[in-house]
Amino acid sequence: MVPARFRLSARLGAGLSVLALLGGPVGALAQALPAATAGPAAAPPLAVPVAVPPAPEPAKNPELKTPDSAKNPEPRPIEAKSSEAKPPELPKKSREPAPLVYAKVSTDPTPTLTARTFLDTLKVADRYAAFAEAGGWERLPDDLVRLKPGERSPAIPSLRHHLTLTGDLPVDAPPSDRLDPPLIAETGAFQGRHGLPDSGILGRLTINALNVPAATRQRQLAASAARLMGSKFPFGERYVVVNIPSANVEAVENGAVARRYVAVVGSPDKATRPVETRITDINFNPTWTVPASVVKNEIIPQMRKNPGYLARNHIRILGPAGEVDPTKIDWAGNKAAAYTLRQDSGFDNSLGQVRIDMPNRFAVYMHDTPAKSLFAANVRFHSHGCVRVGQVKELVGWLLQGTDGPNGPGTSWGPIEIETGIADGERRDIKLVKPVPVTFVYLTGYATPDGKAHFRDDIYNLDTPAPTPEPAATRAIPPAGATQPAATAKPAAVKPLVAKPAAAKPAPAKPAASKAVVAKTATEGLNPETPQPPPCGGPCRWLDLSRLVIPGRRRRARNPEPPTVQDLELSAVMDPGLRCAAPG
Repeated sequence: MVPARFRLSARLGAGLSVLALLGGPVGALAQALPAATAGPAAAPPLAVPVAVPPAPEPAKNPELKTPDSAKNPEPRPIEAKSSEAKPPELPKKSREPAPLVYAKVSTDPTPTLTARTFLDTLKVADRYAAFAEAGGWERLPDDLVRLKPGERSPAIPSLRHHLTLTGDLPVDAPPSDRLDPPLIAETGAFQGRHGLPDSGILGRLTINALNVPAATRQRQLAASAARLMGSKFPFGERYVVVNIPSANVEAVENGAVARRYVAVVGSPDKATRPVETRITDINFNPTWTVPASVVKNEIIPQMRKNPGYLARNHIRILGPAGEVDPTKIDWAGNKAAAYTLRQDSGFDNSLGQVRIDMPNRFAVYMHDTPAKSLFAANVRFHSHGCVRVGQVKELVGWLLQGTDGPNGPGTSWGPIEIETGIADGERRDIKLVKPVPVTFVYLTGYATPDGKAHFRDDIYNLDTPAPTPEPAATRAIPPAGATQPAATAKPAAVKPLVAKPAAAKPAPAKPAASKAVVAKTATEGLNPETPQPPPCGGPCRWLDLSRLVIPGRRRRARNPEPPTVQDLELSAVMDPGLRCAAPG
C-alpha cells in the first residue's frame, strides 16, 4: 500500500501537469502550490515538464523513495547549458607565440671563404671563360617547369649537357630524355650551388639560373676574385664570414662551418659595406642611436604625420643640456637631425636583445631584431646596412666560448645564462677574451676546393663594368669604340712618365733598360703628349693580371700581354689602391 505522502504527491503531480499546459497565472499558481504544502517533502513535484506519463506509474516505481530519481528536471536544461557552453571552448588559442620559421640554409660544412678561395675562384673563372668561348650552353625553354618526374622532353638532353659541364652530372651518365631520379638529384645539387631550395624540381627560379650565359658566370667569378685581391683577413681557427649576396652568416671553426644562420642584409639602396675587423664585445639589451640619415629620411617624415611616433617607439631626443621635449622641435625642417635620437633598450628595440660589436669605420655590426618574420623569406635584403642574424643567441653562445660566465671563473655562457642575462632588462657588455675575426664579403661567384662554382644574384650590381669615363675628364682612357692613335717613333714617347704640367720640360729618359721596358708597356698605344698617371713614385712591378679575365675584356688564351693602363685603371675601380705591387 502506497503511503499517503506519496499518494498526495502523485495527485499533485498529475494536476500540475494539466496546469502547466494552461500556462499564464494558473501555471504560476500551480508552481507555487507545492511550496506551500509540506516543507522539504514538497521537492518531488518539480517534475512538471513531464506531462504525458499517467499518475499511477510513479507510485508503482519503487525508486520513488529517492526523491531525486522520481523526477529529474535538470537533465534537459543541463544539456542545453552544456551545448551552449561548448562553442566558446572550441576556439581555444594558445597564449604562446607562434614558432619562428627560418629559411633553409645549406648544411655543407665547406666555408664560403677560406685562404684558398681567391686562387680557386681564379681557376674556375678560367674554366668558365673556356665555356663561353666554346659557345656556352643552350637555353632551356620556359615550359620545362611543367615537366613532372618520369616524363620526357626534348630539352632534357640540353639540361644534361649543362649539368655535365658544370660538374653536377657525371660524364659517364647514360643519355636520356627522361627526368629520371638521378637527374632530379643532380638538379638539386645545381640548386644548392646557386642558393636555391635543393628540391630537384625544375621551377621558374631554377630555369632562370640555368639560362644565365656562361660569359655572365665568368664575369661573376672574375669580379669576385678581384674584390678579394689584396685581402689581409687573418684566417685562424675561428672566424665569422658574412657573404652579403647569400644573406647568411657562417661561424667557421677548424676549417669547417660549425654553424650557419640566415641573415637580413642591406637593401640595394642601403647596401651593406664589405669590412674586415674583429668581434670584441657582446651587448645585452642594447640601446640604438638612430643614424642621422634615418632621422632625415624616416623619423622626420613620420613625426610630421604622427607626432606620437617617438613616444610609441620609446625614442628619446638628447641635446647638450639633456633630454629635449619633441613638441619643442620644429619638425617642418631638418633641425631634428642635429640632435641625438636614442631608442631605449627593450624587446621592441630595433636592435632586438643582442648586439655583436665589431669596431669599423662604417659603424656596421650584427644584431638581433624584433622583426623575425623576415628570416623565413628566401630574399632577405631589407636592412639599413647592418646584418640581422637569425638565432643570434646561438651565435652569441659560440662567440662567448672561452669567456668566463656570469658566475665568475670556471663558468660559461650557456643558453640559460644568456637568457638570464637578458631577462633583467639591464644593459650589459661582455668583452670577449679572444676577439674573433669577422669579414663581410661580396661574392656573387666563388669556388670551393672541390672545384665547384657557387653563384648568387648580383643584388648591388657590382659585377657590371663601370662606365668608361669621358676622355675630357681623364684623357687617359679613350671612349669605347674609338681608335687609339698609333705610337710614334719619337724618342720623347717615354718621357711623360713623370707627372708634370704640360708646359714643363719633359724629364730626361732614364738609362736603365728595365725601366724603359716598363715605360713602353705603360704608354704603348697612347698619345705621347697626354700626361700619364705616375706609376707609383719609383721602381715597381705591375700586378700580374694576365691570369685574371677582366670583365668586359676578351681573354687572351695564349701569349698574355702585360696589363695596359686601361686594365690597371679598371682593376683600381674594382679594388681601389691596388694599382701596383710593393716596390722591388
